[in-house]
Formats: sequence, structure tokens, C-alpha cells
Amino acid sequence: MRFSVLPFVLLATAPVFAADAPFWGDGPARNMISGETGLPDTFDPGKFKPNTEEVDLATAKNVKWVAKIGSQCYGNPTIAGGKVYVGTNNESPRDPKIQGDRGIVMCLDEATGKFLWQLAVPKLGTGKVSDWEFLGICSPSQVDGDRIYLISNRCEVLCLDTNGMANGNDGYQDEGKYMAGTGKLAIAVGPGDADIVWRFDMRDEVGVFPHNIASSGVLILPDRLFVTTSNGQDWSHINIPSPKAPSLICLDKKTGKLMGEEVSGISERLFHCNWSSPAYSKTAEREQVVFGAGDGFTYGFDLNPVDGPDDFKILKELWRFDGIPANYRVKNGKPIKYPSPEGPSEVIATPVIYKNRAYVSIGQDPEHGDGVGSLSCIDLTKSGDISKTGKVWNYDKITRSISTPSIINDLVFVGDYAGNIHCVDANTGQAYWVHNSGSHIWGSTLVADNKLFIGNEDGEFFVFAPTKEKKILAKIAFPGPVYSTPVAANSTLYVATPTHLYALAKK
Repeated sequence: MRFSVLPFVLLATAPVFAADAPFWGDGPARNMISGETGLPDTFDPGKFKPNTEEVDLATAKNVKWVAKIGSQCYGNPTIAGGKVYVGTNNESPRDPKIQGDRGIVMCLDEATGKFLWQLAVPKLGTGKVSDWEFLGICSPSQVDGDRIYLISNRCEVLCLDTNGMANGNDGYQDEGKYMAGTGKLAIAVGPGDADIVWRFDMRDEVGVFPHNIASSGVLILPDRLFVTTSNGQDWSHINIPSPKAPSLICLDKKTGKLMGEEVSGISERLFHCNWSSPAYSKTAEREQVVFGAGDGFTYGFDLNPVDGPDDFKILKELWRFDGIPANYRVKNGKPIKYPSPEGPSEVIATPVIYKNRAYVSIGQDPEHGDGVGSLSCIDLTKSGDISKTGKVWNYDKITRSISTPSIINDLVFVGDYAGNIHCVDANTGQAYWVHNSGSHIWGSTLVADNKLFIGNEDGEFFVFAPTKEKKILAKIAFPGPVYSTPVAANSTLYVATPTHLYALAKK
């Protein structure tokens, strides 16, 4: 699905009624809703054939196909042009020449789940500090026409050809050396390999120090990209190696050239890392990029970089909003230390744009456990420090959350890490219902076909009615955790466990 000016504006203000699902959040507004219909009301993932990792489809219900991926899957599948893209690792190698731990993006046939080609990215060799073992690629592959944009485990922004090497080698010509890794002999490139058009190494180009893993979804605009850098702390969880490095950058979509970077001082104040995906907003007053940052603030930046010091371009800050309630920062006159359960958090969830407002929650790395949270509704028409003037409402009954909301019919649906699903009024912040799923929630809600879908760490998958009254339509058990977000495309629901991707459709 290509952007032109009109569809781009519509995507930012309304649900996407398109067959494919090429973007994280179904468009630049990042709202987790879909116009898909005909999705199954219930399903059975089926059982594995004895002593195998292959699902016996005869034991399943409403399952179109199941694809074996790696051993971890934290990103979200995207579907476009008859292909499915999913990030994983190399624990189930599809190519005998690619062995050992790698970040992998698999391209599968949408109709059958058949493997078509893969991107294989070597590890940085830094261990858990910057490229955690076996996490694979956590960034969703965002598709625009015949191009794919994602962030690799090596903290690179990559542009790929949707056809892989099947239609020749475009742009970047050293895929064989790239796949082999530094100091190793180049690997022979074949039709089952990815075709890299260009790459932008954020460590080399803007001095980023990624923490744990580079992640988030690239924001695609008509001629440019906005990218979260994953700049963060080192192994000590005290020191910030690159306090002057940007947390958000802008690249030319066609060439990958740096167009601008934020200089708001986010990296100097970050608590842990920057992982939130940027969103796009268009109001009567202005167009802007909305970014949830590692310092607990949400920012608005102008789309067009301006001249900065030393002949480089910067992103003009329009406003900032502190999403951390005051009582999370200070208690009895003393600052509450991060990552205390009763203290401050950064933004990891993605801001969602809905009716000239942004909805965003605060949270922390799941390794830090449960803690207090906050969901804020922000007026996007204000300027400056709008922590008070831009606050429409704040909902503090939510715990730490890394989940992006779904907003439809003035209802906000969002999960928190403690395992609760919340239904909140988008205009007032009033809670209509809360459901305890019984286990941690990493992924986000999806509203599609008049249903609300969400999975949890125990592999329990819930289907709700997206209404003010709580109504559970189905509860399904998967044979593994559901860390990622369900995605709907072409009357099919896609759900990933760490080891398998399920395509669920009515039969």
C-alpha cells in the first residue's frame, strides 16, 4: 500500500480499512485497530505431532496454516503484497549456510505460510549489554510499496526489497559480507536471501549506544522516516555512555541519509533506554511527530528539520509533557529511585493519536517487574512545557505498561504488565471495566471485526466485545507465551508465540 497525500491524511485520522496490514499500528497514528471483517470468533491452535514441532492441523480449528519460526518472537508480523514478515532468531535455521545466533526476518507466503526468503543479521558480540543473545529482531518490518523498513539487532535502520534477491541485487551490494559478519569470508548470496537497498548504522553515524536490544517501529512518512535510536545505559545501569546522542532521528526514505536529530537532551535524562515508536499527528494547527521518550516525557517535534549548531540539522521541539505523576518522583521530600515499584518510569509503549489527542502510558523493562503506572491523555494543540496545560486527564489505576492502546468509539482499551486489560473513556479517563488476565501482558490490544484481541505470558488469548460492558467472547490456550500483538489482514488473524506463527481464519 503506497502513500499518496490523501490516504496519508486519512490514515492519521481514521481506522485503516485496507486488506493488508503493512504497518505497526495500521498507520502513522499507531492506533491498534483494523477494518478487517470475517475473523474467527474462536479457534483451537491444535496439537503438535508426536516428537516434532509441527502442528497437526487435523487437531486444530479455524487454523489456515502454522509456520515454525525461531525460539523467540517479540516483534509483530506485518502483511503486505501477498507476503508475511516476522522477526525472530536463528534457532530453527532455514538456510544451512547461516548457522549460530542471528537476528532474522522471515518472509513467508501469505496464502500457505511457505518460506520465501530471510534477512540474517550477525550479532554485535556485546552480549546482553547491546544485543541480547537469542532475542532476534524485535522491530516490526514496515512495508511501503516494494520497500521494507526496520531496525536490526545491530542498531541499524535497514531498507529492504520486498522481493528479496529474486529480482536482482538493488542498492547495497555487500550482502554476502554483511551476513558473514566482521572479519569473516563472505557468504554466497542466493534467491532465499534478503536484498538490502541501504543501511544506516546508528552507532557509527550518530554515536548511539543501544541497551539490551535495538527495537521499535520506524515511522514512515511520504518522503522521510522517523526512527527511535534505542540509545540507553551500559551494563552498570548507572552510566549513559552517549548522553549527547539523539533519541530520535529523521532519515531520507529513499537514500537513508540523515536529515535531522533531536537535541532536547533526552539521552542525558533517560532512566534506562529509548524503545517507544514515534507516531504522526495532523491537526488544524500543525503536523508533528509524537514521541514517547526514555525520560518519562512525551514530545512533539516539527516534521521539518531546521538549522542547528555546527552545520547540522535538528528536530524542532514543539512541546513536552511529563507523564510521571509528581508522587511517583518524590516521597516524603526525597526522590524515589528508579526502578523502584513506587517510582518513576519511562515511556516504552507507543503514543496513539486520536481526535487531536495523544494517549500514552509509562512503564519499564519487564525485567524490572510490576510497579505503579499512568495513562495520560494529551492535548496536541498546545506548545512549550504542557505538563499542566496539555493534560486532558490522567488515569493512575493502570500499572506499568509497555502496551499500545486501541481506541475506537471513544473507548480506550489497553493492557498493563501486571496482566490487566482496561476499558477507559477516551474523553474523561473514567474506567468502565478492568479484567485481570492472570498473567503478564507484553503485547498490545487489537480491535478488529467488532472484537478485542489480546494475549498474555501464559499463552492465554482473550477475545472481548469492544464495549463499555465487559463481555468475554472466547478464551483460547496457546502452547506458548504470546509476547507480541495480534494482527489482522485479509480476513485472517495472525498470532505469534516464541516458536510459531499462526494464521487463523474461518473455515
